[in-house]
Amino acid sequence: MASQVSHPTHGSQPSVLIAGNAAKRRQNDCSLLEKNKSGSMEQVSSAEVRIGPMRLTQDPIQVLLIFAKEDSQSDGFWWACDRAGYSCNIARTPESALECFLDKHHEIIVIDHRQTRNFDAEAVCRSIRATNPSEHAVILAVVSQASGNYEEASVLPLLHAGFNRRFMENSSIIACYNELIQIEHGEVLSQFKLRACNSVFTALDHCHEAIEITSDDHVIQYVNPAFERMMGYHKGELLGKELAELPKSDKNRADLLDTINTCIKKGKEWQGVYYARRKSGDSIQQHVKITPVIGQGGKIRHFVSLKKLCCSTDKNKQILKIHRDSGDNSQTESHSFRYKNRRKESIDVKSISSRGSDAPSLQNRRYPSMARIHSMTIEAPITKVINIINAAQENSPVTVAEALDRVLEILRTTELYSPQLGTKDEDPHTSDLVGGLMTDGLRRLSGNEYVFTKNVHQSHSHLAMPGTITDVPPSVAQLLDNEESWEFNIFELEAVTHKRPLVYLGLKVFSRFGVCEFLHCSETTLRAWLQVIEANYHSSNAYHNSTHAADVLHATAFFLGKERVKGSLDQLDEVAALIAATVHDVDHPGRTNSFLCNAGSELAVLYNDTAVLESHHTALAFQLTVKDSKCNIFKNIDRNHYRTLRQAIIDMVLATEMTKHFEHVNKFVNSINKPMAAEIDGSDCECSPPGKNFPENQTLIKRMMIKCADVANPCRPLDLCIEWAGRISEEYFAQPLHTCQR
Repeated sequence: MASQVSHPTHGSQPSVLIAGNAAKRRQNDCSLLEKNKSGSMEQVSSAEVRIGPMRLTQDPIQVLLIFAKEDSQSDGFWWACDRAGYSCNIARTPESALECFLDKHHEIIVIDHRQTRNFDAEAVCRSIRATNPSEHAVILAVVSQASGNYEEASVLPLLHAGFNRRFMENSSIIACYNELIQIEHGEVLSQFKLRACNSVFTALDHCHEAIEITSDDHVIQYVNPAFERMMGYHKGELLGKELAELPKSDKNRADLLDTINTCIKKGKEWQGVYYARRKSGDSIQQHVKITPVIGQGGKIRHFVSLKKLCCSTDKNKQILKIHRDSGDNSQTESHSFRYKNRRKESIDVKSISSRGSDAPSLQNRRYPSMARIHSMTIEAPITKVINIINAAQENSPVTVAEALDRVLEILRTTELYSPQLGTKDEDPHTSDLVGGLMTDGLRRLSGNEYVFTKNVHQSHSHLAMPGTITDVPPSVAQLLDNEESWEFNIFELEAVTHKRPLVYLGLKVFSRFGVCEFLHCSETTLRAWLQVIEANYHSSNAYHNSTHAADVLHATAFFLGKERVKGSLDQLDEVAALIAATVHDVDHPGRTNSFLCNAGSELAVLYNDTAVLESHHTALAFQLTVKDSKCNIFKNIDRNHYRTLRQAIIDMVLATEMTKHFEHVNKFVNSINKPMAAEIDGSDCECSPPGKNFPENQTLIKRMMIKCADVANPCRPLDLCIEWAGRISEEYFAQPLHTCQR
């Protein structure tokens, strides 16, 4: 059996005995090559290669020489490998060649095809090609020079045998070196990149999202296992088929496919909801994202589709269960841990205390309240569902996020199993009567709408959340141009923002008062904070929802713009007032303090029947703010400023509690109004009354300002006043109809 010889260092003699003239010629060629290259050896080290966004490191090339006997040609390739820095092995028989290749997995294989009496070169090539590692190997056939009497032979037989290239016999080291270098930078580099693609396909195969790749003419080229599970097909049934050949669901609107094709053919990404038909014939609703892939010539070469199941139907839930059962348990555990770190929502008074169950965020903090510690162990199933939905919203498209917002609105109501009428447009009186009979007289409207509202038209267009105040939609920006006016219509903003007015108005107002600059936080952090706060207002409440919070914020900003107020407060007071107005009713359950105390609710027990809601609003607002750095607007201010700001916010929110209303009013009148009136009567000039800027009086001014803003809707234009009156009546008179259990 022929031996395998490792590549010797340059200048050493091969272990196989060679003729003296061959050795002399080889040494002369090497000397000439070194002279042409200024005596420097070109050793090739590991090289960095990029393929798309991937960065790879290519190891030195390995070469296998298959020559039955050593001659000048095998020596030429040997020393060419030495010069290029390649690792080289020599095999003398087909058996040793195959054994060596399976052990080393060489990138380049050179087979002597000049003589057939020693071994069949094409048979050797076929035996190597029959192995899996040969998929990425380049095989070179060394053929004899054609004599002048014969026409040059075709390369097709070599290609059919598995060879990649043909090399005309030439023992010059330069010729062999050039051939190897061209192979390295050509076929070997391409094969190296293709090998890296295996990692991408491995990721796709283990991805939980269904992925489909098609050609530019919509022929299916790849589907991952998640796609097979979702659609019920085996990939062998799909690959090579056109999408048009697969059954279509009749639940999509007629022009949807044309809309999708028009969009993606322009090179634009499309995403939305699409109904697909499984192999079983069932229609399933999917969230689909189709991305065109631009290839050679700037043309679209592929379309990549990512598909997720919508869980709104029982059929989809069953299919999703199959996905989860067949998925990786470790991934599920990772997701569960991530959900526990998210905000805990509540749907009624009894589950409000479960918001404290954020164990990871509490590990480094000590809370003196035993009630907060006990709440860590209380988590209702509906709370877990809401947290899962919140987690899914983080990286979802705008349309999906808005759909999940509507789901959360439904889940936050207490009548999850109560029948509801579809519309009130045709006959509102009949609808209300039938609705009353269906719900024992209890009528709860979904969202912020009220039956008196007739001139506020809801828009069904999708609205993306703004990155900053400068990129709000034009329809919203046009309304906000008038936000400094007392006649500003908050209900129009509610309609155009899909019941999310607080984020948009908050960005505008906070920007006008320089809140971000004062707090040293970014607009991104402010936007995230406003989103979290607004998400914790119950849009199912007729009155105490985020629209009311936005209205109080608008009134507070309006009062802060008045000269007498501006002359009495500094910027810290202004920032505190704006934040207090934003959070003053967060997580309001739509019930009064008296109702909660009489019902023996957990909140009333927690706060000893004293300022129950107001205490909860402030506590939850700070809890939501500091638990996540992404929305912590206080993270960059010093401790003293934070303590002063926090105390001012708490004081203002607690001042909205009505049992101490007359106490606050009397203090304000005696400390502010009467001295101001006396000062005006005694002098013709306007000047600040004595003591107006004292800290105690500043506190009274801030309290009275937020109290006035909180109940300012009767002073609004008449149409707005009527709307607010209808909403507060709806919410107030719904209370006694609920059964209360102690």
